[in-house]
Amino acid sequence: MSMEASEQSIASSGTDTSLADSVHRLRRRAKDQATPHNILLFLVAFRILNALSVRTFFQPDEFFQSLEPAWQVVFGKDSGAWITWEWKHELRSSIHPLCFAVVYYITGSFAWIARLSSLNAADLLIVAPKVAQAIIAATGDYYTWKLASKVYGYDNYGAWATLALTSLSPWQWFCSTRTFSNSAETTLTVVALYFWPWEWFLDNQAVEEEDEVEGLDETLESASRQSRYRWPGLDGDIFTIMFLTVALSSLRKCLLLAALACVLRPTNIIIWACLATFAAYQCPRSAVIILVRESFFCGSAVLGLSVLIDRLFYGVWTFPIFQFLYVNVAQSIAIFYGHNDWHYYLSQGYPLLLTTALPFSLIGLYKSLRPGDAAGASHRRSIKFQLATVSLVMPAVLSIISHKEVRFIYPLLPALHILTAEPLVSFFLPAISSSNNAHLPRRLTLLFLVLANIFIAYYTTLVHAPGPIDVLSFLRARHDAHQEDYGYPLAPHPLFGGSDKPVHVPPKNMTVGFLMPCHSTPWRSHLVFPSIEAWALSCEPPVGLNETQKKVYVDEADQFYANPTEFLQHHMIGGLWHVPRRPSYMSTLPARSPPSAYYSHQKAYPLKEPLYHQWPDYLVFFAQLEPTIRTALRSSSYGECWRTWNTAWHDDWRRKGDVVVWCLDPNEQQEWRKLQHKRQSDRREKQLDRIISRFEKQTHAKSSYNPFNFFWRPIRNAATTTTTHRSWFSSLPWPFTSTTSSPFSLSTQRASLLPPWFKNPLTTHRRPQYIPSFVQNYLPAKRSRFDPRSWFSSSSSSWSSWWPWNNKGRKRGYTVNPSYERGLWE
Repeated sequence: MSMEASEQSIASSGTDTSLADSVHRLRRRAKDQATPHNILLFLVAFRILNALSVRTFFQPDEFFQSLEPAWQVVFGKDSGAWITWEWKHELRSSIHPLCFAVVYYITGSFAWIARLSSLNAADLLIVAPKVAQAIIAATGDYYTWKLASKVYGYDNYGAWATLALTSLSPWQWFCSTRTFSNSAETTLTVVALYFWPWEWFLDNQAVEEEDEVEGLDETLESASRQSRYRWPGLDGDIFTIMFLTVALSSLRKCLLLAALACVLRPTNIIIWACLATFAAYQCPRSAVIILVRESFFCGSAVLGLSVLIDRLFYGVWTFPIFQFLYVNVAQSIAIFYGHNDWHYYLSQGYPLLLTTALPFSLIGLYKSLRPGDAAGASHRRSIKFQLATVSLVMPAVLSIISHKEVRFIYPLLPALHILTAEPLVSFFLPAISSSNNAHLPRRLTLLFLVLANIFIAYYTTLVHAPGPIDVLSFLRARHDAHQEDYGYPLAPHPLFGGSDKPVHVPPKNMTVGFLMPCHSTPWRSHLVFPSIEAWALSCEPPVGLNETQKKVYVDEADQFYANPTEFLQHHMIGGLWHVPRRPSYMSTLPARSPPSAYYSHQKAYPLKEPLYHQWPDYLVFFAQLEPTIRTALRSSSYGECWRTWNTAWHDDWRRKGDVVVWCLDPNEQQEWRKLQHKRQSDRREKQLDRIISRFEKQTHAKSSYNPFNFFWRPIRNAATTTTTHRSWFSSLPWPFTSTTSSPFSLSTQRASLLPPWFKNPLTTHRRPQYIPSFVQNYLPAKRSRFDPRSWFSSSSSSWSSWWPWNNKGRKRGYTVNPSYERGLWE
């Protein structure tokens, strides 16, 4: 018997109308929710634009928990990828980075086959993971809209308000296209929530009036009799048959996606534990048995596949979920990366996630959790009640852990947007649909909220902390310039381990050192070229140490910031007295051995591996450290050769200010000084031009109110196209006007008509009032009135022409100095 025949058999019975209505509602909604594909295409294009617009640095997990392991898988262990301690201790599932490994493999192969230039291939390898993550984020937005359509109805304003909320959310714009595992977890969660069979796990007696269908007359007895042919072992259990015919396939999709989300982030299990509790409370016993059975099989399938993939990735049998819980919870390693207050998610998590939508979200949570709504007849209200409960339970459970981040509750954002839509529509819809001026404050409020979201998204993705990304673009460009004499290097080839240099290129590498807090910049995913040898300060946690060793443990970054000068003396090969004079790509000297003081210093700080570094060609640090570096390396050949904007403020004092690059190459230092001098000159010229333009505007404004302008009127000559200003006195006979042409200016002609005792302001030459009188005494007599650049000349003759002792006709009160003393100033 087919599924349609089973539905017809159920529909032909007549004892339980509510059960038949459930079947009919499910099928009718499936047809109504066949949304057009242009919504998905719009969201994909929107998120790709979003991904390409993100130019700032947020957190290192964006790169070190996804892109760096994927880079090593595709381009080999010699490619220079930085594998952090989490991967060395098998704490993470390899499924997430392997997805980006596929992207790197396809992109790298295309760049190699197409023979793209080095910089173009590098840009392509950087953009490809962003585009892949943008597609994942667009999928999450699309299913958020579909889930809202299931809650509010396809044609309801609540579904479209949810789509607008997720599209205009500053947090979504800032974080959804970043390659965090939390971003993939959020998409998997909302898609799984959409496939969760809400209709079955709700009270089947609650039927909304708009979903009732006339003419449905069926009986459970008839349905049981018809269904024995397909499921003979169920003995006519109509509830189980209903579950198998309608909700089973959707449930399996949901459980597979939920299991995958839990493998990526074990904390995601809190969401599904809450929903499973609601389902067990509301469903019949037969349905609960099926739910447990399907959860076991789907979870085992995903977990077994994950174990096999991790075996291939790590080379040993491991179970990352247990390792994650053991290291972070049992050994309390998570505290090493920060301790937050118990109310962090309430006071900071929700405000950062929701920003301007926070007030409406609180109202939506309150309405969804009201007892009347939870026990009501509407199944949509019951869905919102479950979503609201999950949105409160998950932050409460995660608050027990000391280390907290906003990303940990990121999977709740789609559910919060759905709950926010209803109060948002009820508040702004009357103002939008009506042209009444009484709703003008609400329309202005809506406009303000939209503009505020756009401003926050713009500031966080383009203005705040772009330096760590821009500095790597500068280093790639310098690497490409250094290799011009030996042939352009090609992009890493994924098939042969990633040598980016042609055979005839000599092994001359560029070295870079990052004196920054650990993981302050991306690594090989943005450096790209393996011939760029780089090192940075590390912050490995005290894994495997006892309590006594943990108390005295200090990571490398903290050692450096405790005393930068001492660190450079003991941890740099050669110390501060043997700094190289030339960059490595220009020098042929052998590498130095570690200083003797280094070994004694290591005894005071127990570290697993010796940490010392070669002096690099380029030193990268934040401007906050610049005075210290300038003092420590004042006698070295290091000098500033690049600088870029980073932040105006930062919560970490070590990351404040610009990102500064010092180098050993004197040519680059000289080029940078010339560029800086040119920028300063251009800036001064622009500033001077603005001052002059202001003076001219003020003068023009004063002359436009001259009371003598009424004497003059423009007269156009018929023979020519020029316009001459003629006085209306010229039309009067003599003696009011002169019969001969005057060689003087128009203002002088006007003054001749006035009495001699009248002081004409038009002919009286006054010095500009914006120059002090003591400064006017030193200005040249013949100068342009409104151009300060003509006041001072570089020639000595012009200086002597207006110096006080040469102005004998003016009674300034200055004594004439002797010629020998005058020569001292010329």
